[in-house]
Amino acid sequence: MNTDLVILRHGLSLDGYGAAPPGVPEDFFVEYDEDEEFVAHMGEFLGRAGVHAMGSRTYRDMAGHWPYQSGVEADAMNTIPKVVFSSRPIETPWEQTTVCSGDLATEFAGLKAKGVGPIMVHGGVRFAQSVVRAGLVDEFHLLIKPVAHGAGGPLFTEFTKLKLVDVKSFPRGNLALTYVRPDAD
Repeated sequence: MNTDLVILRHGLSLDGYGAAPPGVPEDFFVEYDEDEEFVAHMGEFLGRAGVHAMGSRTYRDMAGHWPYQSGVEADAMNTIPKVVFSSRPIETPWEQTTVCSGDLATEFAGLKAKGVGPIMVHGGVRFAQSVVRAGLVDEFHLLIKPVAHGAGGPLFTEFTKLKLVDVKSFPRGNLALTYVRPDAD
């Protein structure tokens, strides 16, 4: 595996929204805990990361969740270093957390130069949009849940052409689609 990869892991509704509209619950995935295949896939996938990168809002949510969980996903999230991107000071109660506040492209280049391994980006849609707009993503791991929001925040804010390289479906209706940029060959 290419250790310099930047992998964006992001959930989308069937109608393509990366964030639900106000008033609609952010149910991560339908019947997630009841889908053993999906849980196993996510544990293996999250374990590929050399570092987990995220914005401050996602960091706060994850830091309030993963340290109190167990299993393969929790192991991957808790043992692999985290980098939180924030322009403001932020508390970092989660072990192995570094805060980056500089230019996004420069910070990602610095992480790559340190040889941290694949950088797995977790969004919040605004942070994910920033990473996509900056052209930093090598691989898109899009997790489609079987719900339509009808509105919300899109992941992509401009024309983006991608090449599908893998599809996995799961018993409860979730899909994992992996894309790369067409020029990635």
